Amino acid sequence: MKVAVVILNWNGRKLLEQFLPAMIACSKDDADIYVADNNSPDDSVTFVKENFPEVRIVQNKDNGGYAKGYNDALKHIDADIYALVNSDIEVTPGWIKPIIEEFESSENTAVIQPKILDFKDKSKFEYAGAGGGFIDFFGYPYCRGRIFQTLEEDQHQYDDNINIFWASGACFFIRSAVFHQLGGFDEHYFAHQEEIDLCWRVENEGYKIRYVGGSTVYHIGGATLHEANPRKTFLNFRNSLFSVLKNVPKRYLFLVLLSRLVLDGIAGIKFLTEMRPVHTWAIIRAHFSFYYMCPTMIAKRKKISYKRKNYHHSKSIIWQYYVLGRKTFTKILGEYI
Repeated sequence: MKVAVVILNWNGRKLLEQFLPAMIACSKDDADIYVADNNSPDDSVTFVKENFPEVRIVQNKDNGGYAKGYNDALKHIDADIYALVNSDIEVTPGWIKPIIEEFESSENTAVIQPKILDFKDKSKFEYAGAGGGFIDFFGYPYCRGRIFQTLEEDQHQYDDNINIFWASGACFFIRSAVFHQLGGFDEHYFAHQEEIDLCWRVENEGYKIRYVGGSTVYHIGGATLHEANPRKTFLNFRNSLFSVLKNVPKRYLFLVLLSRLVLDGIAGIKFLTEMRPVHTWAIIRAHFSFYYMCPTMIAKRKKISYKRKNYHHSKSIIWQYYVLGRKTFTKILGEYI
C-alpha cells in the first residue's frame, strides 16, 4: 500500500523543527511525508524546504482550518492510505507497520487510530483520542483511557485491536478512496469534531473503524487552540450538534436533539458556577450558530446513507460519570472489552 503521512501546518515552525526529525526517521521506509501548509504567515515552508528536502510541500491558498485544509491538500496527494497527523505529534519506531497490516487484513476497514499518549506525561493517555473513540446515545464523545477530564495511566490495558466508533483527528489513518467517496471533512466545521462527523458517515456507509494498540504516538494537545479558549468551547458544542443532526437515525433524532439542548444548557450553568461566563456565552453562541445552519445540515443529512442502524452504546456518559461516579471506560463499559 502507498502511504502518505500528511502534516497540516499553520504557523508551526517550532513544532515542525521539534517533531519532523523523528517523523522522518520513523516513517521514511513506509511512507511519503508531506507538510500541507495553510498559508502560514511565518517561515514554516522555507524552513522545511531548506532543512528537510525529503519532505514534500503542499501549499494551500488560505487558512481553511483543519477540515478545508486537509480537503484542499489531499486533492494533490496520490496514496492508498492517508495518515493525517498533527504537527504536535511525536511518532515512535515502527508506528506505521501495525496499522498497514490491519488495513491489509480487512478490506472493510476504512479508518484506523493508534494509541495516543500524552507527550507531557508519557505514562498517561492523551485527551484527544486516547485508546479509541466512542459515542453515547446523546452524541457525546469519549474515549477508552479518557472520560471527560479523567485521564488513565497506560498500563497496557488497551494494547488490543478493536472496533471503535471514531478515530482522533490528531493521528487519523483513512483509505483515500473512502475519504474522497464521502467528500472528505465537512468544511462548515472549520476545526474540532470534524473527524467524528466523518467517522460517523464512514460508519453509516457500513465500513469499520479500528484501533490498533500496537502503534503508539505522543500528542502535546492544545498546541493550536487551548482547551481554556472559548473559541474551542464554541466549536465543540456547535459542531457536536451538527454531527447529531446529520447522522443520528431518524427514529432517535428528535429525542436526542431535545435532550442535547437541555444538557448543553446545564453545561452552560456549570460554567457560570465555575466563574467562567465566557464559556457559557460560547455555548449560547454555538446554539444560535447551529439554528442558523440547520437548513444546510438538513440538506447534507439527506445525502447520507444509513446502512448501520445503531451508533452508540446505550449508556449516557454524563449520567455514568457525574451521577454514578464511574470515571473509567472499564467501569462504564467493561463488558465491551
